[in-house]
Amino acid sequence: MDKEQVVYYPTEFLNSLNPPGMPPHILNLKVVSSIMLLRDLDPPKLCNGVRFCVSKLMANVIQATILTGNTKRKSVFIPRIPLILSDMPFEFKSLKFPVRLAFAITINTIQD
Repeated sequence: MDKEQVVYYPTEFLNSLNPPGMPPHILNLKVVSSIMLLRDLDPPKLCNGVRFCVSKLMANVIQATILTGNTKRKSVFIPRIPLILSDMPFEFKSLKFPVRLAFAITINTIQD
């Protein structure tokens, strides 16, 4: 972002943006939280949509256990990566974890 454009976009406004495909500005995680990957990092093991269970939280890395797919129960590290959005009137770049909290619902139905 140019120095002239900084005046037009206050920090509070930029923090309030939640574009699709981007993780939230504030990501509150705890150990044993269920998270989902938003970007392909290392296909086919770390692909978009894979769910994890958080094992350990560090400053720039999340250690997690894979919950779905062929590599179930393997421990992996998820780093912070630069995420760039170009479909805005300005270039939006941030260094974030490419994950989002994942929620699951189980529905049991009886078929007649």
